[in-house]
Amino acid sequence: MHWIDKLGKAQRVVVVVALGVAFLAVGSYLLSLGQHGIAFGWTGYAPLAAPSIGRPGWVALVVWLVLTSLWAAASIWVLRPSGPDDSNRASG
Repeated sequence: MHWIDKLGKAQRVVVVVALGVAFLAVGSYLLSLGQHGIAFGWTGYAPLAAPSIGRPGWVALVVWLVLTSLWAAASIWVLRPSGPDDSNRASG
């Protein structure tokens, strides 16, 4: 993308952090699918949400590994040093 090449180093870091927050939101959403109500917190001694059986731990591990890998790959791509002129290499 040509718009990333126009960004400064600090702006690229902001993009990487924003991607991380977005992937965090996506991961939290994916892992909360199928849960009813709020899954954390207590009022007195009664839980706010009915206990759920949940999914196996390996599913959460796979979701977070995939999202972390995507974030790492996107970060490498966004933070790569831009060459003097990338358009000449693509056409030549």
